[in-house]
Amino acid sequence: MCGHRLVRLTIVLFMAACASARVSGPPAKIGDPLPGLTPAELARFQAGKAVFQRTFDAAHGLGPLFNSTSCAECHEQPVVGGVGKGEVGGDDTEVHASKFTNNQCNELTQQGGPVFRQHATRGDPPPIPADANIGRRTTSALFGFGLIDTIPDAEILKGVGRAGGRAARLPDGRLGRFGRKATDATLSEFSTGAFSVEQGIEVPAELSPGDRDLAVDFMRFLAPPDRAQQPHRGADVFQRIGCADCHTPSMKTGPSSVKALAHKEIPLYSDLLLHALGPALADLCRGIAKPEEFRTAPLMGLRFKTTFLHDGRALSLTSAIVQHAGQAQPSVDAFLKLRPEEVDALLKFLQAL
Repeated sequence: MCGHRLVRLTIVLFMAACASARVSGPPAKIGDPLPGLTPAELARFQAGKAVFQRTFDAAHGLGPLFNSTSCAECHEQPVVGGVGKGEVGGDDTEVHASKFTNNQCNELTQQGGPVFRQHATRGDPPPIPADANIGRRTTSALFGFGLIDTIPDAEILKGVGRAGGRAARLPDGRLGRFGRKATDATLSEFSTGAFSVEQGIEVPAELSPGDRDLAVDFMRFLAPPDRAQQPHRGADVFQRIGCADCHTPSMKTGPSSVKALAHKEIPLYSDLLLHALGPALADLCRGIAKPEEFRTAPLMGLRFKTTFLHDGRALSLTSAIVQHAGQAQPSVDAFLKLRPEEVDALLKFLQAL
């Protein structure tokens, strides 16, 4: 959580935003498609889910280096498209490595990086260079990713400077919004890269563009988690100590050819910007993000997680909060001054997201 005492919304406006931050339509169960999809879009969702669950082997494109044999092998809890089942350790936790020298990021692509795969179809995966900076990443849930893909750049740029946040402006000028370091600008690029990095499957040589697009549409059409009724006092505390400065309660999508994605309020609880979180959390650079910089993690669906932070090191929400530093330090300081009943209200609020 990031803190900074700039541009405070009133509590009334904050609660109004929370109340309106829902995708329209009847509540969707976790793992359901977005409400309001057409029959053709629903058909693509189901066909894409089959591709997402497809198990590959060496005879059908897997490798030569890989972490998993299917997308669903890691995105499995509480349903297909969710987080990893055993988020700490095992194949659900990736190993990343890079070097940051002279303010430049070397992603070690010639040595097998930045994601160092744990398996090979033949022999052993390449070793991580001894002088590399190493970081671990747990599997993120994909719920609501199509809505994130549809948020206009201008909506994201509104938050630049608040609590020190900066846009992940990629070399081609687009904004990164996907990935722990905001390395990808679109859901399609994020997904294509995952097939390549996680399974060693290349498009179009080993997976047809049509099947890739179906898998993308499965992710695009996954509904965000429906929110339980929030305790108002916890929302008040969240706002008052500055958490909402980075974990923006909602954003609005822009126009889309998919009506179910267009002009929706999404309870994201992220500004999708990079923030420096201090040396204790710093691990490696990626793209334009420095080792201590991370894209603000969306908190929607937080109730389905059992470990927290980018590498699962925090086993409780309290631990995750107090391990923030850097631009988040004012919020941590404010959290540590809360009365016990205020802490309890805040944690109940977060556990209902």
